[in-house]
Amino acid sequence: MSRIHTLILLATMSSVAVPTWSADNPSYSAAMAQFQRATEGDKDAIEGAAQKWREVSAAHPQDPVPRAFAGAATTLLATTTLLPWRKMSHVEDGLALIDKALAMLTPAHDTELRLNVPVSLETRFVAASTFVNLPSMFNRSARGAKLLAELQSGPLFDAAPTPFRASVWMTAANEAAKAQRADEAKALWQKVVASGAPQAAAAQAKLKGQ
Repeated sequence: MSRIHTLILLATMSSVAVPTWSADNPSYSAAMAQFQRATEGDKDAIEGAAQKWREVSAAHPQDPVPRAFAGAATTLLATTTLLPWRKMSHVEDGLALIDKALAMLTPAHDTELRLNVPVSLETRFVAASTFVNLPSMFNRSARGAKLLAELQSGPLFDAAPTPFRASVWMTAANEAAKAQRADEAKALWQKVVASGAPQAAAAQAKLKGQ
């Protein structure tokens, strides 16, 4: 799950008013940085990421974004244990949090922003990215693919920051490639390259590797 767009926006974000709290506050930034490390393969960061996002979510219970991230980080805890029942428990707990975050979304979240990205888009992207990366036994891949398709339709996505859109395209392309839909994957990687987003080099490498 790529979070490059988040790091860039943390550094360059303009002043954005949000109804309840600002996504550039220290607790949010610390949780995001920890989560970034965890998703890049630092297993020592996973437990801290899950804890930090749970704390942010508890402090802002009406906000679906930290709840979705708490769920995503909790599913990653499954990679930190060898016990099958613990793995299942972590994934199920994480999915329960993500499902609650999705259920919280209302039309108002289309205009409420976190790091210049609508809350509805960010929440659905975290969910989709988690779903498509789970083992097939959890039966979430189809829902994740559907969420990725829905994310890319409509004016909200078109108006979202380029790094965010590129993250969605990369995730959708990787999922298409995994499902052996080579033409779809190629078209999405080409979109990333054409966008000039920070993920362009990674997308170009994917294209060359075809």
